[in-house]
Amino acid sequence: MKKHLFKLKYIVLGAAIVSLTGCVSDDLPEVGDLPDLTGPQPFYSYSDVSTSLFDCNDVQLEANYDYFLQAGSNLAVNGTQYEWTVTPSENVTLINKDKPILEAQIEGQLATVVAIEAEIAKVDYKIPCETDPAKLAVLEAQKADLEAQLAAAEEAISDETRANVAALEAEIEALPAGSLQDREVIFEFPGPGDYTLGLTVTDNLGKSAYTEQVIVVNQAVPTIAIPEIGEPSFEDGSLFDGTGDGRDSWRSPSSSKWGSVFQINSKSEEGILPDGIQAAKFPADGSRVGYQEIDVTPGATYVLTYFSSLDPPGASGDLTVSIVNPNAQDIQEAKLEANILAFRTEDNADSVQDVFKKNAITFEAGTLEKVIILITNSGTESRVDAFDITVKQ
Repeated sequence: MKKHLFKLKYIVLGAAIVSLTGCVSDDLPEVGDLPDLTGPQPFYSYSDVSTSLFDCNDVQLEANYDYFLQAGSNLAVNGTQYEWTVTPSENVTLINKDKPILEAQIEGQLATVVAIEAEIAKVDYKIPCETDPAKLAVLEAQKADLEAQLAAAEEAISDETRANVAALEAEIEALPAGSLQDREVIFEFPGPGDYTLGLTVTDNLGKSAYTEQVIVVNQAVPTIAIPEIGEPSFEDGSLFDGTGDGRDSWRSPSSSKWGSVFQINSKSEEGILPDGIQAAKFPADGSRVGYQEIDVTPGATYVLTYFSSLDPPGASGDLTVSIVNPNAQDIQEAKLEANILAFRTEDNADSVQDVFKKNAITFEAGTLEKVIILITNSGTESRVDAFDITVKQ
């Protein structure tokens, strides 16, 4: 009897499963999956691709306030439409997103020419503001040499490359202008200001939704110049005119007030020192210094890096690199807290012979247009090499 009851339960359960399955059959009239009534949920992203050009006096020569916008929604790309709005819209230009891509491909075809042109532009930037006749003569000679290299590079362009460039230029010429219906488009704004960018997304059922953001277009500002450090790796012939003994840029205005310039440590081959074959050497008696004034931009923040090596303990010693206010008139004033913008001191407790360690000092220029890099030591022979400086972003 129990055996028959079990079979009966199994049959009833099976019928229920069949019945439930049948209820979702698409073959039955008026029965099936419900339509997806979800509307679009628009969003967009943007990136600043603006460019600007200033002369060495920070006078703006040109500026393009370009922003690349990319629309999206919760829907697949197929079956959706996009419509941009911008307020204010006066003098706003739309650029096809493919134009800068094609322009970059042209630069790739002409890589050598473009690289030389960039070097000429760097020299052209410096010439109008150079007041030192010797440095000006060197810059003009560099420009003449680069122009000769440019002429040779242009002459060497192959017929195949010329054909490729012509084809890319034709593609750019044939490009349609950007439109407010493009999913990806570049907005070229006429100048700084607040612009409201709206986006309406419509799906293939005619449902629409809208979103907007305010894009703040900032005034173009000149790039903060990277200060030049003379003879940063203490190599012979590394001054702007190919001269110098590796330490000419590091001599103080008065050896009686600041101390004599450091010595030079030379190696027979590269790869032993961080850079080149020479480093600055400071005897253990602390009688030598490194002193160099560099130009800085008021308000900027910089990171100064360098490599150092201290002789291991026989006697304890240390090495200090300081950033000093140029108002300091001697080594004693340079050690006053009020005149020190930043410094780094390291001792030789854990040092290893001839092993260089990289160090970094971050400092703010404040209102100063010049600062002093000052190198001092005491108690142990010390070496430094490969100074570099960057603008902290």
